Amino acid sequence: MRRFWLLFAQTVTVGLAIYFIFATLKPEWINQMMREAQNTHIASSTVTLQEAPTSMAQTSYRDAAKRAMPSVVNIFTTKESRQPRNPLLEDPFFRRFFGDRFRDEEEKQSSLGSGVVVSPQGYILTNNHVIEAADEIEVALADGRKTTAKIVGTDPDTDLAVIKIDLPNLPAITLGHVELSKVGDVVLAIGNPFGVGQTVTMGIISALGRNHLGINTFENFIQTDAAINPGNSGGALTDSNGHLIGINTAIYSRSGGSQGIGFAIPVSTVKTVMESIIKTGHVVRGWIGVEPQNITTDLAESFGLKKKTGALIAGVLRNGPADKAGIQPGDILLAIENKPIADTTEMLDFIAKLLPGKTTKMTLLRRNQEITLTVTVGKRPNVKRTRNEIDRGIE
Repeated sequence: MRRFWLLFAQTVTVGLAIYFIFATLKPEWINQMMREAQNTHIASSTVTLQEAPTSMAQTSYRDAAKRAMPSVVNIFTTKESRQPRNPLLEDPFFRRFFGDRFRDEEEKQSSLGSGVVVSPQGYILTNNHVIEAADEIEVALADGRKTTAKIVGTDPDTDLAVIKIDLPNLPAITLGHVELSKVGDVVLAIGNPFGVGQTVTMGIISALGRNHLGINTFENFIQTDAAINPGNSGGALTDSNGHLIGINTAIYSRSGGSQGIGFAIPVSTVKTVMESIIKTGHVVRGWIGVEPQNITTDLAESFGLKKKTGALIAGVLRNGPADKAGIQPGDILLAIENKPIADTTEMLDFIAKLLPGKTTKMTLLRRNQEITLTVTVGKRPNVKRTRNEIDRGIE
């Protein structure tokens, strides 16, 4: 026992001697050891913290944005407007002294929008209202290149247009599958809002199949809360993989800025219109020459209808396809080719897809009796219509 006590005393003595030596010569070593011991004690008595990994790719949409942004272009348009001539300038006496220095002043009006490169051959999709009546169209790519563009064709009924540029190595966007999209899916809106430069905003799909908005003749919009502002028109709406699912075209706003309600034309419609424009320069649609009206609750009661389905024929164009087939104002269109018609939007879409010259059977309700008439579909007139005519839905 005495031996162990002597060994313990000698060990303590040596330890104290070493401590005093280090405390005298290297005091910073002693302080560091004490801090490490204190931190170890605190860490063992508190909640363990985990540091986030340096890569956050799983919660970022950087890859989608990187994939789609090169395909989105800025579009600048200019058009010349002539000011009304002052009658005084027509006076020969006045012009004798002042000559033509006061001739009609011309000023250029400029506007901006966005577009999407859809093929390496230089075809670009945008909105019709972006390039409508433009005298000059300039396209600026994300890589800094600029060039002029020419109009291939337009479709005012869907507010789509195709323009073309001649540059090599164009980054064409990949078309997505909008039919697989659901409400709540993440989407990215890419464009040039207010001319500040290419901008990406994120949101979700708020609704699908929006119509009866009075924006276009044919409506089947994707609604999104991704921030869309003036200048975004014609830009891309992509899925979370950067694939195109729509062309941004309009916003609902009382202030002129984004209020979380934006509308995009789905890529399914875009593809059909684009292919037709590239092939023929315009879109060929069926037409029968009627003015339809939705069935309201009051109309359903007055006609004795059990359901508010179908389209009321409010007017018939004289000598048009419907008139020649015997369709009369007051008839209710129930079905086309035995396919039930829910409302005027569905009716217009169905008729538009019919080939001109084709005969089709239409089921109508006339004085509480169903009748079937054969109509030879005509070609929809390609004319510029007023907003009032669009709202009335003349078909």
